[in-house]
Amino acid sequence: MSKPAAAPIHPLVLMQVESRLTEEQKAIQTVVRDFAAKELKPNIATWYEDGQLPARELAKALGGIGVLGMHLKNYGCAGTDAMSYGLACLELEAVDSGLRSLVSVQGSLAMFAIYKFGSEAQKQEWLPKMAKGEAIGCFGLTEADHGSNPSGMATFAKKDGSDWIINGSKMWITNGSVADVAIIWAQTDEGIRGFCVPTKTAGIVINPIKHKLSLRASITSELVFNDMRVPDSYRLPEATSLRAPLLCLAEARYGIIFGTVGAARDCFEVSLAYATTREQFDGPISKHQLTQAKFADMATKITTSMLLAYHLADLKDAEKIQPEQISMGKFHNVNAALEIARSARSILGGAGITSEYSIFRHMSNLETVLTYEGTHEIHMLVLGQALTGIAAFR
Repeated sequence: MSKPAAAPIHPLVLMQVESRLTEEQKAIQTVVRDFAAKELKPNIATWYEDGQLPARELAKALGGIGVLGMHLKNYGCAGTDAMSYGLACLELEAVDSGLRSLVSVQGSLAMFAIYKFGSEAQKQEWLPKMAKGEAIGCFGLTEADHGSNPSGMATFAKKDGSDWIINGSKMWITNGSVADVAIIWAQTDEGIRGFCVPTKTAGIVINPIKHKLSLRASITSELVFNDMRVPDSYRLPEATSLRAPLLCLAEARYGIIFGTVGAARDCFEVSLAYATTREQFDGPISKHQLTQAKFADMATKITTSMLLAYHLADLKDAEKIQPEQISMGKFHNVNAALEIARSARSILGGAGITSEYSIFRHMSNLETVLTYEGTHEIHMLVLGQALTGIAAFR
């Protein structure tokens, strides 16, 4: 007589990785998880299939639970620690990468740029509204011909008296079509500078990017500037080189490190639930050795990714984190999540390609996450430079 099956153990419980969280951190994670279960999960498949996102309504709802710019202090921001912000990203991306992107671009790119490099007047004007979700921001750095090498950007801001005249364009800009304010990076005669520009400014045209096969529940746009005249008061006074936008990108990449663990966790949970009910050869497919081998591999990858994310959160809260450490986190965790999504999809067979299950959507999204905010190859070369002292990409 065979023994009854033991109760399954979640991979994060198996190694007790969540035992290090404080009660406050757990409470924040629970708030975001409950919000996601009630407001996001029931709608995400439709938003994705339709290629639409009610971004303004979602921004206000997300502002209502305090996750927009939550790791910033004052100006209406929650002022949480880095760990709590990471856990919020995890729960949002467990639903969809596009939802985490909305929050990440708002808080870690647009708001952080104003918070770190803006004038006091710019902070007072924009940050409280953005924290509430009453205003949405976007971040204009990438160009069609300058992605991995932003130092080569062609967008140019020319000084004209007390104003600046900006010409150029930006591509693949999340939140662009719904943004109230755009952080725009441009070459000048003195080097790269940043500008905080209301999107109603004359001379800016915003074109939605359609026909995406990934991140469909995310608004992506092209920004075009034709002799756009802005006053010097729009310039971010503390942004005086390319280092400024790169620091903003480091903030956003940190959220990806946690977020992708959420996508991986959801793929694991969905495939495990399927495998325990799907029967082949006189029993659930979860009893077969090859299927269990896939779960063991997925569980190990989730656990190691989570531990890496926790360690980086500790470094960030201690203000000791370095760019190459963030690169390793994104390099490892995105790749691990994508491998988990592919393995989980294989367990579902044909059912895995339908929108009834979240796995293929995660897999498609992660293909984009692999190459945005620093491609997989660029992060590999950042690590190579740190390990050898030689910059292979310069």
